[in-house]
Amino acid sequence: MDKRIGFGGVSSSGHGLTVPQEVWQALGLDNPDAVVEYIERDGEIVLRPRVAVHPNDMWFWEEGQQRAEREAEEELAAGEVNGPMTGEEFLSHLEELIDDKASRES
Repeated sequence: MDKRIGFGGVSSSGHGLTVPQEVWQALGLDNPDAVVEYIERDGEIVLRPRVAVHPNDMWFWEEGQQRAEREAEEELAAGEVNGPMTGEEFLSHLEELIDDKASRES
């Protein structure tokens, strides 16, 4: 069921929309990461609030992760990355790493 929460204005120059405070608050647009998706549905324009980056994905955009992503891209470009491993190859590699670590610690 639709709930009318306010009216806004439309600017004829500059393609601007005026969003009333009660709509602004109801849609959560006071969040600094908020964006609005415009949807045309049956001759109506629906505004759907969105967050530019979903909170579960914020880790990806942190500086440390971006640095790791850049390093991985450089390694790929330099041909320093091997193709995917089979399960058996992965387990063998894992055992080698464990053995290397054990020999360094002893």
